[in-house]
Amino acid sequence: MDILKSIMVAASGLRAQSGRMRVIAENIANANSTATQPGGEPYRRKLPVFQAELDRAVGVRTVEMSRIVRDQSDFGTRLDPGHPAADENGYVKTPNVSTMIESMDMREAQRSYQANLNVITATRRMVARTLEILRA
Repeated sequence: MDILKSIMVAASGLRAQSGRMRVIAENIANANSTATQPGGEPYRRKLPVFQAELDRAVGVRTVEMSRIVRDQSDFGTRLDPGHPAADENGYVKTPNVSTMIESMDMREAQRSYQANLNVITATRRMVARTLEILRA
């Protein structure tokens, strides 16, 4: 039963990190988008929120991405008087997305995903080895 628990915990981590990577990819894809009309807001960075869940049937704590919130930090600005969303001073609001931060977050999510995958792989190997020993 402990083997099943370890796989369930790792699988929930895989799902959570996969969702996190999707959010990060969306942030990176919209890092240069701006509003289309003056006074409009550009893309606002999204942040995943994780929550621990208790699976009472098996008795393990798993993790899930419970929701996605918008980062309320300030937008950047750049001077572009010809842009359709430029204000009266010629400045355009830019998204509050830093591709450097998103890249680091993506790397962290990938490593967490790989660690959870390694748990599942190691567990499967242990089960296979146990079966080999029992057959002998």
